Amino acid sequence: MKPADILIAVMVAIVWGLAFVASRLALDELSPELMTALRFSIAAVPCLFIRKPKIAWPLLIAISFTLFLGQFLSQAYGIAHGVPVGLTSVVVQSQALFTIGFAVLAFGERPAPVQTLGIAVAAVGLLLICGTVGYDFSVGAFAVLMISPISFAIGNLLLRGARGVPMFDLFAWLCLTSAVPLFALALIANGPAPTWQALTQMSLTSALCMLALGGVSTSIAYWLWGRLLRDYPAAQIVPFALLVPFVGSAASSIVFGERFGPLRFAGMLTVIGGIAVMLLAKRPQVLPKTA
Repeated sequence: MKPADILIAVMVAIVWGLAFVASRLALDELSPELMTALRFSIAAVPCLFIRKPKIAWPLLIAISFTLFLGQFLSQAYGIAHGVPVGLTSVVVQSQALFTIGFAVLAFGERPAPVQTLGIAVAAVGLLLICGTVGYDFSVGAFAVLMISPISFAIGNLLLRGARGVPMFDLFAWLCLTSAVPLFALALIANGPAPTWQALTQMSLTSALCMLALGGVSTSIAYWLWGRLLRDYPAAQIVPFALLVPFVGSAASSIVFGERFGPLRFAGMLTVIGGIAVMLLAKRPQVLPKTA
């Protein structure tokens, strides 16, 4: 990878890690459905000035409902129902492992041996981090949260079908395609009156969090992430997402007082070590086609 693209991937991971904290703050006032709808509505503002990219509606909807709606609604639900922010960031970024696994099945990509080692090391680090989090959430909330990394991974691979499409235009329209059904869901789940009340009585803190989530974390960061996935194989890009739990956990410890001891710190270092190993690996191979 080019040094500039490595820097972009790291910056995106930092933005996404901080986004978990912003989500937790916004969910103190907004329902998961409404918060997610607002997030994508803000990110969809460019649709007022750009045309729909040349991509079939079925593919556009499929990417939108996996990469955005499915991932973020389940993520918001988990956080709103007690799953700690640090643990949420770990679970969501396990999409890196799902993405590489699905890429093997769908495209015949085979990570190089060194990349496989790095993935294993990073996975051990994630398990160490998970082992330090308290069980102060329901099984149901955790089950819904697990939809997030799976949706994220499927969306990553569906995005390949949009090669040649301007990424910024595509992601703006993906956000619009998600925002419309999410607002409908918010009205059905919460009712028109409570939804309107939440919108009109939103605090400055929540408003700023929503601007950061919609304008920076979703619109800009996902545009950059999409460009990277377009230009490089999944096994080279998705490992950077393993940085997100480190950033999310560190920010959560500062803002919410979430504490981590030696085991969790060791897990963070292990994740970083796994990413370093993967960066030293060669490009993944493609499995030969069979008749």
